[in-house]
Amino acid sequence: PEFPGSVTMARGPKHHLKRLNAPNHWMLDKMSGVWAPRPSCGPHKLRESIPLVLLIRNRLKYALTYREVRLILNQRAVKVDGKVRSDATFPVGFMDTVEIEKSGDCFRLLLDTKGRFFLHRIEKTEAEYKLCKVTQVFLGPKGVPQLVTHDGRTIPLPLPAAEGAKAARLCRPGLSELIYSRRR
Repeated sequence: PEFPGSVTMARGPKHHLKRLNAPNHWMLDKMSGVWAPRPSCGPHKLRESIPLVLLIRNRLKYALTYREVRLILNQRAVKVDGKVRSDATFPVGFMDTVEIEKSGDCFRLLLDTKGRFFLHRIEKTEAEYKLCKVTQVFLGPKGVPQLVTHDGRTIPLPLPAAEGAKAARLCRPGLSELIYSRRR
């Protein structure tokens, strides 16, 4: 029941982010506006990702404005981890691959020594796989071990090697090949 003078909370996720409250590793300047693009809900957390618009506009300099970035994405020319992404605020995180098909460029998002994101140019063959940190291993239905990775993937594995896995190498076309490194 509503009481007089009571305050109700907002429903759903927040949609706005002020520029000064944006994470420092995005490296946004203070004076070019009030707002920053807030990452949409996705595989990475807000503080552990960067919106796709900032990569294309601020880092790669393929566009000058947000509108130009939207035009590029609507042409379906940008892939993140092998999937076409047309959401300008899609969160791109650590070890994600970004491919621009028209220019033939492939990049992997890494961290520098100061904890800032930078795009490392890679070959097309290197863009076919991705290293993921295993954050959780549990038994799913019918006792099948399942891995949960740092980017939110849940991978069922009928292999005993999954029990002590620490990292997994995922090959994109169907995630067929998995290589584990064991926990110590």
